[in-house]
Amino acid sequence: MNAHVAQIWRHPIKSHGREAVAQVLLSEGRCLPWDRRWAVAHELAKIDPVRPEWVPCNNFSRGAKAPELMAITARCDLSHGKLTLSHPKLKDLTINPDDEADVGAFIQWVMPISPQNRALPTQIIRAPKRGMTDTDFPSVSLINMASHHEVAAQLGRGISPNRWRANLVLDGLEPWVERDWIGKRIRAGDAELEVRENIGRCLATAASTRTGIRDADTLGTLKAGWGHTDFGVYAVVTKTGDLHQSDGFEVLS
Repeated sequence: MNAHVAQIWRHPIKSHGREAVAQVLLSEGRCLPWDRRWAVAHELAKIDPVRPEWVPCNNFSRGAKAPELMAITARCDLSHGKLTLSHPKLKDLTINPDDEADVGAFIQWVMPISPQNRALPTQIIRAPKRGMTDTDFPSVSLINMASHHEVAAQLGRGISPNRWRANLVLDGLEPWVERDWIGKRIRAGDAELEVRENIGRCLATAASTRTGIRDADTLGTLKAGWGHTDFGVYAVVTKTGDLHQSDGFEVLS
C-alpha cells in the first residue's frame, strides 16, 4: 500500500469535538482551516478576553483534566459560522461561538461534563490570526496508523486513533518512521510541510472517544514499550496546496 492521507480531521473548539473532512486547503504558515479556531477559557485563565492572543493550553478546558470532553463530536456550518456539538450524555447544541448569547448556552451545556473540582469553563476565546494549538506556532498534527496499531497491540486491545486528536492520519507507512522526520520536508496532496517536533502526550489520550471514560493506560504503554510518551509529529505548512482524503504522502528531504 502506498503512503497516503487516510483521514483529515479538524477540531473547531479546542478539546470540544472533532469532525472528519474530505478536502481542505492547507495555507502556508497557517493551521488547518477551522482547527482549534476557538478554545474554552476556564476561570483561572490568564488571558485578555478583549484582545486574545495565543496562550498555552493550561489556560483552557481540555481532555487531560476533563475526560468526558473527549466524547464530543462536531459538525461545522461554515457558511453561517455555526457548530453543532454532540455528546452521548447531552442533547445536541448548535451555536455561533462568536455570539455572546450562544457562549452562555454553551457554558451551560458543557458544565455537566466538566469536573466540579477543576477550574470551570467561563468563556470561548478566539485568537484573531491562528488556531489555539498546543504549539506556540501554527501547527498541523500528523499521526501514523502503523504506529497506532503498535500501541494498540501493546495495550492488548483496540482503541480509536481519534484519541490522538490529529489533523492528518497517515497510512501505508512503517511503524514509528515519523520520529525520523524532524526537520524534514514532506508533501501531502499538493501541500508541503516541514516537520518541527514530536508530540508529547497527556492524560487526554486515556479516555474513550465514545464514552469519555478513562479506560486505557496510553501513557504507561508508550513509556513501557518505547521509553517515551510521544505520539505523532507537529508540522508547519510551507507551501499552500489542496489536500483530499486518500491523496498521496511522501518525505521530500
